[in-house]
Amino acid sequence: MLSIKNLSRSILTLFLLAGLISACSQDDSTSAIESKKSISPISAATASDLLPHQQMAKDFLKELIEIDTTHSTGDATRAAQAMANRLLAAGFPEEDVQVLVKVETKGNLVARFRGADNGLKPLVLLAHIDVVEANPDDWELPPFSFIEKEGYYHGRGTTDDKDEAAIHIANFIRLKQEGYVPNRDIIVALTADEEGGPHNGALWLTTEHRDLIDAEYALNEGGGGAIKNGRHISNAVQASEKIYQTFILEFTNSGGHSSLPVKDNAIYHLADALTNIRDYDFPVILNDVTRSYFERSAELEEGELKNAMLGVLQTPADPAAITFFSNTPFYNSRLRTTCVATRLDAGHRDNALPQRARATVNCRILPTESVDGVEQTLKSIIADEEVTISRVNQAVLSEPSPLTAEILGVMESITESMWPGVPVIPTMSTGATDGMYFRNAGIPVYGISGLFNDIDDNRAHGQNERIEIKSYYEGQEFLYRLTKALTQ
Repeated sequence: MLSIKNLSRSILTLFLLAGLISACSQDDSTSAIESKKSISPISAATASDLLPHQQMAKDFLKELIEIDTTHSTGDATRAAQAMANRLLAAGFPEEDVQVLVKVETKGNLVARFRGADNGLKPLVLLAHIDVVEANPDDWELPPFSFIEKEGYYHGRGTTDDKDEAAIHIANFIRLKQEGYVPNRDIIVALTADEEGGPHNGALWLTTEHRDLIDAEYALNEGGGGAIKNGRHISNAVQASEKIYQTFILEFTNSGGHSSLPVKDNAIYHLADALTNIRDYDFPVILNDVTRSYFERSAELEEGELKNAMLGVLQTPADPAAITFFSNTPFYNSRLRTTCVATRLDAGHRDNALPQRARATVNCRILPTESVDGVEQTLKSIIADEEVTISRVNQAVLSEPSPLTAEILGVMESITESMWPGVPVIPTMSTGATDGMYFRNAGIPVYGISGLFNDIDDNRAHGQNERIEIKSYYEGQEFLYRLTKALTQ
């Protein structure tokens, strides 16, 4: 495959040639430079003088990054209003730009781009504007300052998920300025509480304001492009995600004095239960999305990894392939439901036998399996009726979104036009996104952005979060083209 450097040069050459041809076809009052600027959105992304829509995307990202939207100290309402103000200033009518607030600092923006009235349901562009906590003492640069340095934009939210929020608002304005009339309404939904809690953002919108976000389908985070050793290798589309369910395991007894120990110890009971969970592997189950993931990924690999991918696709799956992947968390989590102990709490005094021992076990359940079934499996492998199991949260089901030829074909076509030879890979997220609330409400969601990141330098939720500047504007262009392709 071409290196990024050579690929960029090839794309630049194509756009320059196109620009010259376009310039020759226009009247003398339009310069060749102006013509090139109108059709070279990718090459211009590396220049100091950004195109107008790129400058908007940069300005909007800066504004969002510099508004703290963490759960503990932030204000997502302020961020939502800031983007609403941008749309109002661009001429969107007030009735189509709404900041919806259930909790004072948890505001959500819902904005509508009116299309032709032909009965088609809208397209939703979904992104969340809240971010995870960021301790400035742990960062090399201030997390809530937008800083451009060494080819990257730095700041909390540059990859999760204020980048997409800023891009959608900038693309909305760009489409309006171009006089675009879509064949259906386009809705931007910027949500609060994706990171901090589920009750004031997407869940609230889908249950209390369904009329405002009801749609044929939605685009969201969860996918994105992968760069490895400097090369663009794949553009992922998230079509499903695991179900999040936390359980509490607890054992209680009468305790006693530590000088008179007994085998019937609450901590020992709990330890045995957790050891059984550790030693148990849920069965390997592929669904349409994960099967497609391994099929397409195998075409990119070679050697032992390729053989393992082909082996797991067999019916029944090759035991050697399962063993191979079981030792790699990234792949293992995509093959099966997983449950893992994450917290412990036991005892009350150093010199007393524990009267209670408690553990938190977090499960990420395949979307084709039931929470009830997983709970029964835990009870079975614990094999101790005195250890109780209770649920912490009410799981939100998330049926996989259908990867139709229409949807996938458009994504593949645009990806090929921008990054020749780069495949689109369906994927299942092992984490959770706002997409699960939309899927649970019957709205298919596809996590794809065209925003490429180095797979060995993923800083989302971590320290020193950043996004490559070139990738940011390529992602903006990809989402612009995809939005238009799905609404023409």
